[in-house]
Amino acid sequence: MTDSKRRGRLAAASALLGGVLVLTACSGGDADASGSGDGDTSQAKVDEAAAKKSSEAQITITPKDGSANASINNSAAVTVSKGTLTGVTMTTQDGKPVAGQLSADSKSWKPSTPLERSTTYKLAAEAKDSEGRIAHENASFTTVSPANSFIGTFTPDNGSTVGVGMPVSINFDKAISNKAAVQKGITVSSSSGQEVACHWFSANRMDCRPQDYWKEGSTVTLKLALDGVQGASGVYGVQQKTVTFHIGRNQVSYVDARTKQMKVTQDGKVVKTIPISAGSPDNKTYEGRMVVSEKFKQTRMNGATVGFTDDDGKGEYDIKDVPHAMRLTTSGTFIHGNYWGTPSVFGSANTSHGCVGLRDAKGANDPSTPAAWFYNNTLIGDVVVVQHTGDKTVSPDNGLNGWNMDWAQWKAGSAV
Repeated sequence: MTDSKRRGRLAAASALLGGVLVLTACSGGDADASGSGDGDTSQAKVDEAAAKKSSEAQITITPKDGSANASINNSAAVTVSKGTLTGVTMTTQDGKPVAGQLSADSKSWKPSTPLERSTTYKLAAEAKDSEGRIAHENASFTTVSPANSFIGTFTPDNGSTVGVGMPVSINFDKAISNKAAVQKGITVSSSSGQEVACHWFSANRMDCRPQDYWKEGSTVTLKLALDGVQGASGVYGVQQKTVTFHIGRNQVSYVDARTKQMKVTQDGKVVKTIPISAGSPDNKTYEGRMVVSEKFKQTRMNGATVGFTDDDGKGEYDIKDVPHAMRLTTSGTFIHGNYWGTPSVFGSANTSHGCVGLRDAKGANDPSTPAAWFYNNTLIGDVVVVQHTGDKTVSPDNGLNGWNMDWAQWKAGSAV
């Protein structure tokens, strides 16, 4: 072998050996980086060190970040485990602050008042653990919109004193298709222990009452637990409320269109007899049990609003100051004072357009008139029973007049 060939092969061998050494050196470098020496710079050590420095406090905000259709009553809440809350701020999207209350143990926080519908809120919470290390959490959510929620307007008012015939009547601002779920979220009870049943008159109205009139002197409690209850597809309740009202003395008045007298009874005893004028033969007064739903010292009555018009389309009557008016039906039946009629009419002739008239004085300021006495001694919820008019019985849903259904019919209208 020539010297030139020998030198070429040695050079090739040297290059190959050098390549092996280079590869070995790279491999050896990786091994040294991952585990050689004392290991203080390894990823596991770094993670462990970081974990030791972070707070153990675990903050939970409800509803979850990005939630929509959240409840206005129970959604917003902040809680912490393995620590205590040191600060919570809640604002609307435009920065308006929301007042809240921290629990005595600083473990939870919630708003002090119900939230607004269709509003975006932001929550920021801070907490510390036992070693004083701080943790933070943030969330944003939007409450249910009016289009996706329903509200029930109820009567009677909280704290009111009413007559023995006053039902609980709830009118919903959206049609309810899931009636059973909504009815289960509504409880009506009486201190008298009377059984109470509810009846759906329509998809928007439900009334509740006992079999017989409420016991005088009792207290009735209405509980609305409708928050989050689905009333229809995509429509949820938002109310969470308790209402109480009181039942006064037992007053039931009996109007007899034949004798043209009204006997006012309290606790079953006649306390006063008042001459009346009911509907004329052409405009008879409804018969049946009717509940006083509104009272007006004076009000306007225009025949055009209830279908009594002349050929020119104007009302057959338009009295701007009808005194001592008490509503009996939604359709316009009242028991009210009458100062324009001849006094001799009361007790002798039925002349009205369907209302029950009592002798009165213009201005409603004479307390000695029969109408003034009846007005002053009548509560919302008192019962007026109208008899012998020759007309049909008033529809149970025309006003608060469900007493014209027997108990079996009433309970048949329940959804549960």
